[in-house]
Amino acid sequence: MNRRSKAHGVLLVVGLTVSVIVGCASTSTSQMSASPDDVVAYRQRIMKLNGAAWTDVQAKAKAGNIEGIAVDAEIMAVNSERIPGLFPKGSLTDKSKAKPEVWEKWADFEQAAKKFQAESEKLRDAAKSKNEQLTQDIVKDFGRNACGQCHQPFRVPPPQRS
Repeated sequence: MNRRSKAHGVLLVVGLTVSVIVGCASTSTSQMSASPDDVVAYRQRIMKLNGAAWTDVQAKAKAGNIEGIAVDAEIMAVNSERIPGLFPKGSLTDKSKAKPEVWEKWADFEQAAKKFQAESEKLRDAAKSKNEQLTQDIVKDFGRNACGQCHQPFRVPPPQRS
C-alpha cells in the first residue's frame, strides 16, 4: 500500500472514530438514561475511551510515531467537550469514582475539563505539525497538566496495589 493510500485509510478511520464518539457523546444524558447507574455506566465508557487513547499516545510517543498521536489526541479533545454533560446532578452512585466535589465546585470542574480539552488540542496540533520535540514535551507533562486537573481533585483515587 502506498503512502497516499495509507493516509486516506487513516483519515477514514479517524473520521469514523470521531463520528461515533461525537454521536455517542452528544446523546443527552437525560435522554439516554432512566437511572443514575445508567449515567455512571455511560460516563465510565467515555472515560475508558480517553484512557485507551492516552495509552495509545504513550505507546506511539515511545515508538516515535508522532503523527499517529494526533488521532488519539483528537479523540480526547472531542470527548473533553462533553465531560460536564456526563456529570448531571444526582449521578453520584456507589459505582461512581466521582467525588462530591464535582458538584460542590462545579466551576472548577468545568475549568478542569476545559484544560483537558486545551491540552488535548495542543497535543493534537503538535503531532499534526510533526514537531517531535514539542509533542514529546507535551506528552511528558500531559498526565499532570490535563488528566490530573480532574483526577486529583474530583476523582476517588484507585486502590493502591500492594
